[in-house]
Amino acid sequence: MDKLIPFSNLDLARVTNHRIGEIKFGEKMQVVPKGTKSIATFLQQSSARYVLLGIPEDIGIRANFGRQGAHSAWESAIKSIANIQFNKFCKGSELLVLGHIDVTEEMSEASTLNYHNITDRKKFSDLVMRIDKEVSHIISLIVKADKIPIVIGGGHNNAYGNIKGTALAKGKPINAVNFDAHTDFRILEGRHSGNGFSYAYEEGFLNKYFIFGIHENYTSKKVLTRIKKINSRVRFNTYDEIAVRGAKNFQNELQVAQNFIKDNTYGIEIDLDAIPGIASSAMTLSGFSVEQARQFIHFFAGHQNAAYLHICEGAPELGEEKNSHLVGKLIGYLITDFMKANDPKPQMIAKMEVNFTEVKSASIK
Repeated sequence: MDKLIPFSNLDLARVTNHRIGEIKFGEKMQVVPKGTKSIATFLQQSSARYVLLGIPEDIGIRANFGRQGAHSAWESAIKSIANIQFNKFCKGSELLVLGHIDVTEEMSEASTLNYHNITDRKKFSDLVMRIDKEVSHIISLIVKADKIPIVIGGGHNNAYGNIKGTALAKGKPINAVNFDAHTDFRILEGRHSGNGFSYAYEEGFLNKYFIFGIHENYTSKKVLTRIKKINSRVRFNTYDEIAVRGAKNFQNELQVAQNFIKDNTYGIEIDLDAIPGIASSAMTLSGFSVEQARQFIHFFAGHQNAAYLHICEGAPELGEEKNSHLVGKLIGYLITDFMKANDPKPQMIAKMEVNFTEVKSASIK
C-alpha cells in the first residue's frame, strides 16, 4: 500500500463542522491510527463493516475523450460524508475512512498529454494500468479482511480494479450490475474509462454483467452486436424503453437484473453520468432521477452477495461554482443508502419477527 495516503483524525477534524447538541459522522468514523505498521492487519481487526477509499483521478476519462474534473469528487464527498448526522438511522462508526490513492505523479504526467495524439493515447493507457494495479491490490486486501469497499472515483476505468481485486480476494470471478448511460464495454484498445468491464470480462475476473438503463443514442452497434453474442453472461436494458416508451417497468427491471447476477458475489457500480443535471464527465439532461438512483442502490445493497459499491464520474469542479458541494452531498446520500440497506442487523431482526409470527400463528392453530 505504498501509494495509499491514509486519512487521519486530524483530517477528519478539518472537514467536520462540529455543532453543540449534534453528533456528526466525522466524530465517529474510524481511521487507521498513525504509526500503524500493517494496514492489512488493522483492517482485519477493525470493527467497521465498510471501508471508504478515494481515487482522485480523471486520467481514464481523458483517455476516453471525456472532460476532466472527476478528480475533485473525493474531496467534495468526504466533506459531505463527515457532516452527515450520526443517529439511529445510520451510524458513522460502521465506516472506516481508509484514505485515497496517491495519483499525483500520474496526474502530472497526464497533464501534458493530448488524447488526439496516437502516441499519447498509449501513454494514457499505461497510466491507467498503473492505477489499475494499485486499485486492485487495495480492494483485494479490503475484501480479504471481510470488509465491504465503498469506492469514490475518479473515472469508471476503476471498475476494472474493483472487479479484479474482489475476484482475487474471493478466488473466483464475480458479477457486476452497472447503473449507467453507457455500457463501458468497448473494445480492448488500451485502458480507459470506457472499457473497464470488457477488460475484466476478457481477463476472467468478471463472470456476469448487467448494464441498467443505457441510452440508446450513445451505444454503438458494434457493442450491441457483441453483447448479443454473449447474452448468457452480459445483458442490459435501456433508459428509453423504461422511462420514455414505458415498454418496461423500473421496479420489475430491478428484479430482472438481480435475478441475473444474484447467484454470485457482485459489485454495484454507479456512474453519475446517468443522472440528469449532475456535474460529471459526460453530463446529461435526460436520465433516471436521483431518487431512482437511490432506489437502485437500496435494492441491490440489500442482498447478501453485494460485495462493494463504486460511485464514479462525478466532477464537482464542472458544476456551478456556488453549488459545487452538491455532487459530494449526493455521494453522501448514495453511500448511506447503501449502508442502511446492506446492514445485516435490521435484516436479521426482520427475519426473527417473521419467524416469531409464524410460530405464534402455528401455536394458535
